Amino acid sequence: MKKIYIVAIIMVAVSIGLLTTAAEDMSTYATFADAASSGERVKIAGQLSKDKEMYYNPEEDPNYFSFYIKDAVGEEQKVVLLSEKPQDFELSEQIVLTGQMKGEEFVATDMLMKCPSKYKDEEVYIKSEAQ
Repeated sequence: MKKIYIVAIIMVAVSIGLLTTAAEDMSTYATFADAASSGERVKIAGQLSKDKEMYYNPEEDPNYFSFYIKDAVGEEQKVVLLSEKPQDFELSEQIVLTGQMKGEEFVATDMLMKCPSKYKDEEVYIKSEAQ
C-alpha cells in the first residue's frame, strides 16, 4: 500500500474523531429539570437571581462560588461554580453554564456571561434622536 493512502486514511480517522468530539459540545440548552433527569453534562442559560445570596470567600476556597439563577422556564436553582467569581458578575444579563446536577445543586465547571454593552446608552440616545 502506498504511503499516500496510509496518510489519507489516518487523516480521515482523525477528522471523524474531531467531528465526534465537536458534536458532543454542540448540545442545545437544557433546563434544570432536564439536567436532573439526565444526570449528564448540559448547558443551561438563565438569568441571575439578584435577590438571592451569592457566596464567595477566596480565603476559604478560591474555586467555590455559589449563586442562584432562573432557567428558561423560570425554575430557580442554586449553582456552584468551581472557579473564582468573575469580575462584574452582578452586571450580567444572561449566564450560560456548563455542568451537571449533583443532588440539589447544579455544579458548573464553565460559565459564559452576557454583560450589558457599554454602548447601550449611546444606542438608545441615537435611536431617540433619529425619530
